[in-house]
Amino acid sequence: MIHSALINVMVKAARRAGRSLKRDLGEIENLQVSLKGPANFVSAADRRAEDILYEELSKARPGYGFIGEEGGTREGSDKTNTWIVDPLDGTTNFLHGIPQFAISIGLQREGTMIAGVIYNPANDELYIAERGKGAFLNDTRLRVAARRKLDDCVIACGLPHIGRGDHELARREMAELQPRVAGLRRFGAASLDLAFVAAGRLDGYWERNLKPWDIAAGLIMVREAGGIVSGIEGHDNTLESGNVVCGNEVIHAELVRILKPL
Repeated sequence: MIHSALINVMVKAARRAGRSLKRDLGEIENLQVSLKGPANFVSAADRRAEDILYEELSKARPGYGFIGEEGGTREGSDKTNTWIVDPLDGTTNFLHGIPQFAISIGLQREGTMIAGVIYNPANDELYIAERGKGAFLNDTRLRVAARRKLDDCVIACGLPHIGRGDHELARREMAELQPRVAGLRRFGAASLDLAFVAAGRLDGYWERNLKPWDIAAGLIMVREAGGIVSGIEGHDNTLESGNVVCGNEVIHAELVRILKPL
């Protein structure tokens, strides 16, 4: 499939960083048995992947701004374009050798997400989306699932863990959703949760307290697959609020209706 020059730049960067992460994943099993554990190793892998992404993207598009999980904000001379990048979304999964993690690259132009790439190097699944041109998984066009009844749906969520999030609120949300759906899932990588909604594997997804790099690429992925994405208020900017809910038009509306009052 022929992609735009912009998508080719993003894919090249993601694949190069992915090769580095895949090599590092191969070391994780050996490190699990050590007393110190692999945490420091994974932090280094994360930084190394972001350095690769910054090098590739800034070489191809000099002047673009860059927001990364590890390196923070790097201002560019071009104030209209900003890369929003997570070099390793699903760090805890990666740390434990669980192959559910991804590189996420989004491009924001004048406040609007115009392109996204999400790449899981463990299984070579490459998701791409460009504004007005659709969303794809390894060149197969994506559409969100068509289910319209929550009791037929599998919904993904985030769960707060030690030191993060509102645990009591999360319990209330779970209690409201559990009896209404066919299944709840918590996979541990927000970018892939969004990509799975775009692919119709999941019918919906919600999570709170996310960072822009967790969700930037996934937002355009879901929208270009025909889905609706918002904050949990239903109209708020999820990149600013850090809260996200998505699905097809009907399921998104149902999730907002249930979650907003909590």
